[in-house]
Amino acid sequence: MPDFAVNRTMMVDTQVRPNDVTRYPLIEAMLIVPREEFVPDARRSVAYSGENLPLGNGRVLLEPRTLAKMIEELNIEPTDLVMDLGCGYGYSAAVLAQMAQAVVAIEDSEEFVREAEARIIANGIDNVVVLQNSLGVGCPKQGPYDAILVGGGAVEHVPSALTEQLKDGGRIVALFQEGNLGVVRSGLKVNGRINWRYGFNAHAPLLPGFAISRGFAL
Repeated sequence: MPDFAVNRTMMVDTQVRPNDVTRYPLIEAMLIVPREEFVPDARRSVAYSGENLPLGNGRVLLEPRTLAKMIEELNIEPTDLVMDLGCGYGYSAAVLAQMAQAVVAIEDSEEFVREAEARIIANGIDNVVVLQNSLGVGCPKQGPYDAILVGGGAVEHVPSALTEQLKDGGRIVALFQEGNLGVVRSGLKVNGRINWRYGFNAHAPLLPGFAISRGFAL
């Protein structure tokens, strides 16, 4: 059996810290949360690999570097309410929960909601609620949010239905699929508008609900 505690430390030391992730609460969270408990049982042995980890149904858990850098962009504070879109088996929500006041994790399938909820509870995390809804819709009734992580994969656009759930002064981060490139951008909401800035390059499968609608043409 792998020594998961050793693997967790190696993940932080070789994949997270060297990639300009410097916020101590985030580093501490990734050292605390057992990533192997938030993946399919058959993939526990490769939970700390430096690649996107398949969860089934075309979905992935983002590789540690990408997820850590995306969360770093959000500048999570202890008083923040965070929405985690595409939480998969709950790992990203578990990490965010170590840093924020509360996390609303959204998944679009009953299976993922069930898995995430069970694993969150099993790990004694009491400031996360896992809800089922379309990822492009989120959960307006629990908002507005201080920060939104679109963390389960790539997007072609971010629907206004989501940015409307962000507080003014709130932050959002997403991985945009642009042709063959994947670009992570972080956004700050100012006077009702999102100002996006470039973060870094990464890649992941497209999330359901985030494709640009393309009209029929002859």
